[in-house]
Amino acid sequence: MHDKQQLRSGFIWSAIDSFGNQAIGLVISLILANFLGPSVYGLIAMLAIFIAIANVFVNSGFGTALIRKIDRNQSDFATTFYFSLAVAVICYLLLYIIAPYISDFYNQPELTYLTRVLGLIIVINTFTIIPRVLLTVKLNFKAQAMCNITSLICSGTMALSLAYLDYGVWALVGQQMTSAFINTIMLNIVAPWRPQMVFCKKSFKELFGFGSKLLLSGLLDTIYNNAYSVIIGKQYSAAQLGFFNQANILSSTPAMTLTAIIQKVTYPMLSNLQDDTKKLDEAYLLTLQFSAIVIFPVMFGVCIIAKPLIAVLLGAEWQGSAELISIITMALVLYPIHAINLNMLQVKGRSDLFLKLEIIKKLMMTVMLIITVPLGIKAMCYGMVITSYLALFVNTYYTGKLSSITAVKQLTTLLPIGIVTLISAEIGYEIGLQVNGNAMQIATILTTSLIVYLAAMLLFQRPLLIRLKKVVFV
Repeated sequence: MHDKQQLRSGFIWSAIDSFGNQAIGLVISLILANFLGPSVYGLIAMLAIFIAIANVFVNSGFGTALIRKIDRNQSDFATTFYFSLAVAVICYLLLYIIAPYISDFYNQPELTYLTRVLGLIIVINTFTIIPRVLLTVKLNFKAQAMCNITSLICSGTMALSLAYLDYGVWALVGQQMTSAFINTIMLNIVAPWRPQMVFCKKSFKELFGFGSKLLLSGLLDTIYNNAYSVIIGKQYSAAQLGFFNQANILSSTPAMTLTAIIQKVTYPMLSNLQDDTKKLDEAYLLTLQFSAIVIFPVMFGVCIIAKPLIAVLLGAEWQGSAELISIITMALVLYPIHAINLNMLQVKGRSDLFLKLEIIKKLMMTVMLIITVPLGIKAMCYGMVITSYLALFVNTYYTGKLSSITAVKQLTTLLPIGIVTLISAEIGYEIGLQVNGNAMQIATILTTSLIVYLAAMLLFQRPLLIRLKKVVFV
């Protein structure tokens, strides 16, 4: 069992890891974006789906299965490593072979070499799986934070140097390769592990029984999350894909970063409570409330400052991303609720339901894409919003079947927080419109919204805030 001190330390270092990486990464990305422009980012975005799919196969849900398994042993670790390494090598060879076809599909000749070089990351990352599991199980996010931030700084320096020397898209390739290589070395130093057993069929069968459903779920999720980039890259120019990709990154980074911090710490904690239904449900509901209190205002904030933010950070060349950000953030505001509901299914060991949910949601997304693709990129983004809200009902329905946290209970618990956030954002936005200058407008909107939000939360949600304070800080 993890005590409160471990939990608090986990949150702190997980936050440092995620925020440190995102802050440093954002600064580097913004500088590179000004150097390289939308077209270069569009080229890398075209390859994202292929690298992401390969990574899903390499992990195969085994990492999650290992964290969940209480009686894990060296045989489990060795089996996971050998299987992942074999899959990584196969995936890389396939990418190497199909690289020219990827290039022909997008009509971008340079993608052949880019694919073959970037594909090496798949094999390199295999050597981080077991060290990450070992550190996560111990809630040792301090070591992971140090490794991630160090690799990010080194890879960022490499990318900026290559961009300055006019290497174009290879600056982004060099960044990703350097990051993967340094991160792998450091993780294996702080959490050294060597296979002490051979591949075990029994371990494989047990881990794959749980992980295979997560593999299929992750595969579906990855394909559909990158479907937008594939369609836009094929139908439109690399620059337009660059606009969409930058908008998607800037919109998703806050939600995914904050959710990852919460999930990274609470998943092992909730896994330890899997046999105590009452405590599990209480911890789960509190996790949902905490996520909403933190993430809702952040996402609404990004939505209402998108236009002046792009003007300040990236300039006129990137204004095509601003409106897309405002739309996509309204889809991703529910991301933590989706993720935490799915977390419950994993904690309960119901990876079969996890897969079923993904199939249902992807069918919904397919219908939405068929409707919106002919209408343009903006319509596709609105389709993301509609799909996200429809998916909320699906996710919460199955959680209610496995616990006392029904869809209605989640809605009545989270809706007041959402209403307070919406009203605060609207007040801040209207006041901000009266101010001239992009930087001053951003400062006015965010400051006003935050003051109104905090005052309203203290007035209407004081008991919840007091309870969260006791759990997290005392």
